[in-house]
Amino acid sequence: MSIPTITFEAGEAVLDWLALTDALAAGHDLPKAEVADSFLYRGKDTLLTRSAWIDGLGLAIKAATIFPGNPAQGKDTVNGMMSLLSNTDGTLEAMIDFHLVTKWKTAGDSLLAARRLARPDSRKILIIGAGAVARSLREAYGAAFPDAEFIIWNRTKARADALAQAFDATTATDDLQTAVETADIVTCATSGTAPVLKGDWLRPGQHVDLIGAYRPDMRETDDTALQRSRIFVDSRDTTIGHIGEIEIPLASGAIQRDDILADYYALQDFRRAPDDITLFKNGGGAHLDLMTARHILAAWKDAQQ
Repeated sequence: MSIPTITFEAGEAVLDWLALTDALAAGHDLPKAEVADSFLYRGKDTLLTRSAWIDGLGLAIKAATIFPGNPAQGKDTVNGMMSLLSNTDGTLEAMIDFHLVTKWKTAGDSLLAARRLARPDSRKILIIGAGAVARSLREAYGAAFPDAEFIIWNRTKARADALAQAFDATTATDDLQTAVETADIVTCATSGTAPVLKGDWLRPGQHVDLIGAYRPDMRETDDTALQRSRIFVDSRDTTIGHIGEIEIPLASGAIQRDDILADYYALQDFRRAPDDITLFKNGGGAHLDLMTARHILAAWKDAQQ
């Protein structure tokens, strides 16, 4: 029997953002994932290999290369491969386009948290960044908050303008502080090491979604934002000790481990009072790739019938 190979286009045709977040929530009702990450570095270039095993869902292996210099050569910054293996005998069940899994896992991860933590009446959403992840965030958040107005800020304003023009109800701005102060949801997908989002700009009732930092030396926001917020993560195992957004303030004493209130294995604790500032760190572990890949394979098979 041939092994299915699901292309980006084939997956896009059968997927739905809200259904994916429901699948991610259901995946956390299964036994806790065994996850292993490894990093190799060459200057600013990174090889990230992530593997996961969830009893009942099987195994996944995902290797990602992050080469920040690629856009200057007309190439994607992030590339890689994704394989899905059987829970019963370990055989290869599917090869799924790396970019498809990455897109839907990354934005879906954040959207699940926003559906639990953001105020349901959120009407203004700020996206910080204008790359591929920002585009998928515009799609994902638009599915859950269809009446919202979107604003995009990017260090290079022309890129924010270009992304805004691709969507209705979306504009670009060059005034980040005002955009943060007036937003109901702030979702941040940048690749820098120094914080771009300042905690002093936040106000009660907001939800903050941090995506971009994935290395120990990377942060998108400052200590003040963390100290003012109720902090949640997708996985304690893949954020604490691994990602600067959490590990740097823990090491300095700016926050304590007890300040991280819950991860997705305690989704029942993802709640807020109306005036809380909630902050979610999207670490994007391999278990989420596995859950996403399983959902993609199931949706693709349903569409073949």
